[in-house]
Amino acid sequence: MQRLHKMRPAGAAMIKRPAWTLPVIVFAQFAGTAIWFSGNAVLPDLMQRWPAPSSMAGWVTSAVQLGFIAGTLVFAFFAVSDRYSPRRVFLLCAVAGALSNLSTGLVDTGPSGLLALRVMTGFFLAGIYPVGMKIAAGWYKKGLGNAMGFLIGALVLGTAFPHLLKGGMSSLPWQATIILSSGVCLLGGISMAVLVPDGPYLARGTRFNPMAVAALFGHRPLRAAACGYFGHMWELYTLWAFMPVFLTAYVSRTPDLSLNVSVWSFLAIAAGSLGCVAGGRVSRRAGSATVAAVQLSVSGACCLMSPLFYRAPPALFLPFLLLWGMAVVGDSPQFSTIIAHTAPRDLVGSALTLVNSIGFSITVVSLSLIQWLSAVVPPPVLLVPLAAGPAVGLVCMRSLVGKR
Repeated sequence: MQRLHKMRPAGAAMIKRPAWTLPVIVFAQFAGTAIWFSGNAVLPDLMQRWPAPSSMAGWVTSAVQLGFIAGTLVFAFFAVSDRYSPRRVFLLCAVAGALSNLSTGLVDTGPSGLLALRVMTGFFLAGIYPVGMKIAAGWYKKGLGNAMGFLIGALVLGTAFPHLLKGGMSSLPWQATIILSSGVCLLGGISMAVLVPDGPYLARGTRFNPMAVAALFGHRPLRAAACGYFGHMWELYTLWAFMPVFLTAYVSRTPDLSLNVSVWSFLAIAAGSLGCVAGGRVSRRAGSATVAAVQLSVSGACCLMSPLFYRAPPALFLPFLLLWGMAVVGDSPQFSTIIAHTAPRDLVGSALTLVNSIGFSITVVSLSLIQWLSAVVPPPVLLVPLAAGPAVGLVCMRSLVGKR
């Protein structure tokens, strides 16, 4: 890989940003994350190949999360995207992630092998999602918050994309979903490496600093922002993982309802991209903490009202899911912004790494809880416990609301 030469901001004033820079980064971020939920999209087909417990839905998602946590810590500890061009890191991880994802569809591994492949996929996603953010930061000294809204919106679309593939290609073998999502991921990596040079504001960082642990728990504003983010993560990925389950249960109680579960899972998750972009725009005037608090309140209310709308007609139930999907992730760019602003200046990178790792660890606990509850509680109330996350998050971040 090419060694990264530090570029000075003084020379950056002479450099014009190509018009296609942000669109290509956004596309690459979308394409690279298309492999995140591809295992979930085809899980019913995979489970027909070999005996597997009903809890596989939660374990498949947890495997990706665990791989992502490990990858994030490894990449941060060895400062991979600081020592080497992040575009090349992005490309290599897109290639490796596409191959591990492709193996899910082409190799009959059994349940344990499937989980191992999903862990590998999650590990390489750590070189796609966070590294894509770093590449964008290398081009945007001003307006980065708005750019982040588009980038996380692209992540949301990429996460939802396999459900669209599965729903739109129901006449094709299920392997087509895996093959296409892997191909899209590879295309994203190539696009980033070929079309986006290293930006003029790309700064060399440092390895993970353990002092970030003390800052996280000892610095009150950072602790408030981090706990708000943890509450957000308690709900987010579990809702995404169980959206098809919730929709399938709704359809099963209405036999005469013709509804493509995969397509509507895509629409409900993808609606979050609108929440990310809109939240970024509003945050310019209202502040990131206020926007995050409002969206966290809406998603928490949706958790509590989900049993009521589960029994409502489709004309109410489906718009409710779109609203929920929009709010549940729309606060994510704002939490990243708040954490970056509240962390001690010399610990921003380490604090973001630590907070992300803890946040994704929380998703594994939440997924396991809802997976266990799915066997003992009826579908209408299955997602109500997710409201605990937004509730705790709102209490923790109340001191930040109203500040710019």
